[in-house]
Amino acid sequence: MIGRDVELGLLLGVLDRAAVEESPEAGIALVGGDAGIGKTRLVTELARRARERGFLVLVGHCAELGDSFPYLPFVDVFRDAMRDPQIAPSFRRAVLDRPVLNRLLPGATPDDGGMAGGGGLAQQQLFGAVLGLLTDLADERPVLLVLEDLHWADRSTRDLLTFLSRVLQRERVCLVGTYRADDLHRRHPLRPVLAELVRLPIVTQFGVPPLNHDEMAAYLSSLGCGGDNEDVIERAEGNPFYAEELVAVGGGAAGMTTGLSALLFNRVERLSEDAQQVLRVAAVAGRTIDDALVRQVTGLPDGQYDEVLREIVSHQLLTPTGDGYRFRHALLREAVYSDLLPGERTRLHAAFARILAGARGSAAELAYHYLASHQNAAALAASVEAAREAERAGAPAEVHRHLEQAIELWESVPDPEAQAGTDAVRLALWSAGAAADSGGSRRAAAQLRRVRDALGPDADPLVRAEVNERLAYYVSDTDDQEFALAAGWAAVEALPPGPPTRVHADAYATYARALIWSEKHHEAPDWARKALEAAHATGAGGAEAGALATLALYHEVSGDEPERCEELLEQAAARAREAGDLPVELRATFHLARVHFERGHLGLARTTADDGVRLALDTGLAWSNYGNDLRFLQMLVHYVAGEWDRAEALADGFAIRVGSVPEAVLSSFALFVEVARGNPRAAERLPWLARMWHESYFLAYLGRGLNAELELWQGRPERALEHVRALIARLDEFDDRVLRISAIGLGALAEIARRPGDPDAAREAVREADELIERARRTNVVGPFQYHLGIESVAWLKRAEAEWLRVRGEDTPEVWREVTDAFDFGYVYEVARSRWRLAESLAAGDRRDEAREQWTLAVNAADRLGAAPLREALRAFGRRARLGEDGPGSPHQVLPTLTSREREVLRLVAEGRNNREVAAALFISPKTASVHVSNILAKLGVTSRTSAAAIAHREGLLH
Repeated sequence: MIGRDVELGLLLGVLDRAAVEESPEAGIALVGGDAGIGKTRLVTELARRARERGFLVLVGHCAELGDSFPYLPFVDVFRDAMRDPQIAPSFRRAVLDRPVLNRLLPGATPDDGGMAGGGGLAQQQLFGAVLGLLTDLADERPVLLVLEDLHWADRSTRDLLTFLSRVLQRERVCLVGTYRADDLHRRHPLRPVLAELVRLPIVTQFGVPPLNHDEMAAYLSSLGCGGDNEDVIERAEGNPFYAEELVAVGGGAAGMTTGLSALLFNRVERLSEDAQQVLRVAAVAGRTIDDALVRQVTGLPDGQYDEVLREIVSHQLLTPTGDGYRFRHALLREAVYSDLLPGERTRLHAAFARILAGARGSAAELAYHYLASHQNAAALAASVEAAREAERAGAPAEVHRHLEQAIELWESVPDPEAQAGTDAVRLALWSAGAAADSGGSRRAAAQLRRVRDALGPDADPLVRAEVNERLAYYVSDTDDQEFALAAGWAAVEALPPGPPTRVHADAYATYARALIWSEKHHEAPDWARKALEAAHATGAGGAEAGALATLALYHEVSGDEPERCEELLEQAAARAREAGDLPVELRATFHLARVHFERGHLGLARTTADDGVRLALDTGLAWSNYGNDLRFLQMLVHYVAGEWDRAEALADGFAIRVGSVPEAVLSSFALFVEVARGNPRAAERLPWLARMWHESYFLAYLGRGLNAELELWQGRPERALEHVRALIARLDEFDDRVLRISAIGLGALAEIARRPGDPDAAREAVREADELIERARRTNVVGPFQYHLGIESVAWLKRAEAEWLRVRGEDTPEVWREVTDAFDFGYVYEVARSRWRLAESLAAGDRRDEAREQWTLAVNAADRLGAAPLREALRAFGRRARLGEDGPGSPHQVLPTLTSREREVLRLVAEGRNNREVAAALFISPKTASVHVSNILAKLGVTSRTSAAAIAHREGLLH
């Protein structure tokens, strides 16, 4: 490698960080540069060194036709891995564990894989399976995955690359992608992907620059070029490939053309006529060439064809691969292809199409050749079949692309219905569904608006109803609720009389869903019941489950028969399961767990959330929207129930270095247990989250609210109030989340008001507290949809009232006892915190025995939870109120409860060793050592290693 030390060093740095066994950091490197600048040579050298270091190296290539073929580089990876005897056994085992990955194997059939239907959910399954595959492989040895030529990547590959870049964190995986920077015009689809990825903390991006004069001279010398190379150096302009071609055709000879395409042709023209013809055929096939296919198109006898190929390979224009050949460089293929005459190009594409049609090849490839040979009718049929293939592969973006292509061809083809096997409206509905599944709800709605407007007065009423129903459904995802309501009503109004159909069931269900958040929300139950009747009559399980979920939501927001809400959600989940409707089953399971949780039924919530997460994991949907929601709810239920070791283990799987709002929301939930335990990871996590608070008020609510609690524990109430004020300004008037934030803010104001020696600050704190409690009380009055407060919200309102009285110095034991009782639906930590304030109030009233009882209960709970900040506050209060020096959890009582491993760790900490040194001494990972230290600090009720070491010395642990 000449002149690439810096670039290779950057890549090796990413590689090395991923290879660390104890605390690996997954890494992504994006390498850009002009064509021929040496990107492939650079990553080839990286792959060689990775293999020397024990990496499993997987390489996939995008191709010029790649936009038509979903996941093409991953199919490339799978094909080569299954052929490599050193890789295949472990790779095959990992694939067998995930049947959905069969879709990426060579020779996959339509029935391969275990997709959950089609569309977006199938894609999420596939993404989760690829992540699981890489994780399993990395458990055995670190993995380097190289994706070449991303400027040609299909949409699904770009989406999968984005997904992996977001979710890879601690796996021993290094992913490197290359792309041509000079090909990325302003509207190139890779540009926004790169802009998004470079924001992620694990992504390194750099460009490969031209070689300078001395580096180019050294490079030419390495090629065996002696003498004066100044002409080549000057004309190559630092591009190694250009320099090689100049050397190959005679250096810088006078009069030689300087264009790279013409220069490449100087080499092609040295071939025999037969060899040039084979090379032209190969250029039409693409950069990767199927030997058998090209052999048929050329029509040469086998012996002659083989001799011609030897000639081409000997001139280093093609290089052999597994089942065929590749152009030595994409520029060479482009030069040969662009030199074809129009008629010649058309005839060759037609020949490829004819042979592929007989061999039942890929429909996407067939559509490409039909289009290039101007056979529009065949291209239309092949495009529709390509959409079906993409749907089976879980690639909705490619489904939409192929169907859009078919729609564009529609008017130019006689009898298009016969070619497509369907009519134009059905094709548009399918296309819109694929657009929505690939994240384009607005695009789907725009498409259906055009279809609706084009429907004539004589259109089939059921078709009109279906178009409007789908339009309402997609628009509801864009937050245009008024239009969704109008389209939903248009769908219902268009339904013909007579026996119900599935369209009736869907139209009623979608309209009921739109009504829930409108002024006509009281009409929603009637339309949901109509949907249930139609669904029962037609066997429309998905519509039935959706209508049940809508009815459940209505009962929840109205406060009418709350227990009915849980019954309906159970029915919705069961019906979706029977119908095989996995999206609705996950949705219903999440909401059932959430409603159980919000009603204080923690045991049911725990069981339901655990079942939901297991379902998401088993189906490869742990990273889907509802998969993520179930994971954070699962962790939150264990946290509230006081099962903090389990909650912390779950939170440990939530990424710290986040790059998108959904990841940040999931990450924020880890703060509950981290802040409450005094875990230093909270301070590491918060800066990553703070960057995105402006993008999502829910994210800000979580992050700022828990940051405010952290500031309070660290004795900084003014900083806590900054977070509270920022949130109060953003939250809606009737949003019950105001209650928890108000309680935190009032607690901060109480700390300020009770400071001695600053009466002005105390008066200002009382004034602000009066405003804040009024805001909280308004939330309890009633919202626009008659929303009733849940059990936890009622408890936070009581906490806010008590803190307001504490600001004014008017709180009483009776008030704090009400707060304690309100949280006693199972919220272990908040009960303990309320007992702390109750003990303070009792002590202030000289009711010492009662105060000591409440204080002891709070100390015991803090010890069990490992709530170090609360434990420290209780110790300080116990000393001030003379309730006891350390309470029932004093070190001499706690030390015997430490496990033998924890005592070994504490002994080493007391000797001054850091986590890495502790890990080395005990043959454990630094991460495990860190967890042990956190648990020890929590059990001892201290917040620093120094304090823990002091206890160990005082208690004679070192002896």
